[in-house]
Amino acid sequence: MKLFRFDQQVGRKIDRFDSAHATISRIMQTPGPVHIGCIHLDASGVVGYHPAVVPQLFLVVSGEGWVRGEEEERIPIAAGQAAFWITGEGHESGTEKGMVALVIEGEGLDPDSFMPLLQV
Repeated sequence: MKLFRFDQQVGRKIDRFDSAHATISRIMQTPGPVHIGCIHLDASGVVGYHPAVVPQLFLVVSGEGWVRGEEEERIPIAAGQAAFWITGEGHESGTEKGMVALVIEGEGLDPDSFMPLLQV
């Protein structure tokens, strides 16, 4: 067995796209084109608006906050919920109190094949 860390202290700050109080800890890059990471957002944290380079799944594991796609409306999101953005889709996420999310991104991701949709 090997043990690994992906807490905020081993991550790197996200400072692109006017992001604030955000850190990402890379977890894994698979042999195929899939990356897995963990985003830590402190209070008042935001990952600024930018286009998704590849399909991206944003799984909230603790805390709560908001996400948005290309529309201006911020949609509330909390632990146990996820957002999915397609390639090229502008998106942003943030929180007032703090939030941690796993991010899985890569070609061929299709959330309709493995998760029930949250009706918003």
